[in-house]
Amino acid sequence: MYRHGVLEAEGFPIGELSGRLRDDDTTVWVDLCGPSQADLAAIADELGLHELAVEDALHPHERPKLDRYDTHCFLSAYAVRLDPDSGRLSTFELSAFLTPRALVTVRADDRFDMAAVTARWDESRQLAGSGVGFLAHGLLDAVVDGHFEAVQALDDRIEHLEDLVFADHPDDRHVQRRALALRKSLVVLRRVVLPMREVVNGLMRHDLVDDRIMPYYHDVYDHVLRATEWTESLRETVATIRETQLGIQANRLNSIMKKVTGWAAVIAVPTAITGFYGQNVPYPGFEQPWGFWVSTAVIAVLSAGLYALFKRRDWL
Repeated sequence: MYRHGVLEAEGFPIGELSGRLRDDDTTVWVDLCGPSQADLAAIADELGLHELAVEDALHPHERPKLDRYDTHCFLSAYAVRLDPDSGRLSTFELSAFLTPRALVTVRADDRFDMAAVTARWDESRQLAGSGVGFLAHGLLDAVVDGHFEAVQALDDRIEHLEDLVFADHPDDRHVQRRALALRKSLVVLRRVVLPMREVVNGLMRHDLVDDRIMPYYHDVYDHVLRATEWTESLRETVATIRETQLGIQANRLNSIMKKVTGWAAVIAVPTAITGFYGQNVPYPGFEQPWGFWVSTAVIAVLSAGLYALFKRRDWL
């Protein structure tokens, strides 16, 4: 509980919530990790939360959104974490109820680091007088910064993937698997980042955000836009890398086929001449030493000429 922007109490029972909120100068934050339906029902009774908002908080896989009710707002967002080994993106759903003087955060488990949120609040204690708007800013700032870090990490992985594509001896299967994994992670990231523009923009138009905290919301909104644009750009880059890989494979195959065809043409010369002299009929030079040397010379001259021609045109 904050009073006049100063942290005054913590760790008190839920039953004392309504009593502490009787003082107009107090702001309360309640964090529920893996709550039961009874736990949320008790909070809903204390704060008068809408049943639809409570139902959304209990059921997972809600899209990021900001719903407005008569006495409060309901916020749904996702924190993300990128596995450094596999490159797989994990999402952690986070819900929040915002009343004029209370913020209630709901998490399914403890995978989301709430300590990072409290650390941001401690770093900006001079803004604590903005009440719930200040608390909501710290929460959104931590979530959006997590999105930004994930985008940056994916960007580094995509740059490494580009180097693999243009390697002298690329492993096409490995590149293909990594490109597919990165594309999947970017699809998941886009799904949770893109709607955050509406969430932050909706809060900026709400009475909970006063003029003192508004510039900080603009900063979060700018980060959301940058993360969104960066995600879209990376999705296009991955698609371009895949197209480039297919183009390189096609060019490599064409080069191989061109060389095989050139060598086949060179080899066809001695095959044709020896086949002619292999007929069971007399021919000029038949059973004569000079016939052998003439055929050998013709084979050597024509083969060398074709080889030189194909080599000059880079067909071999």
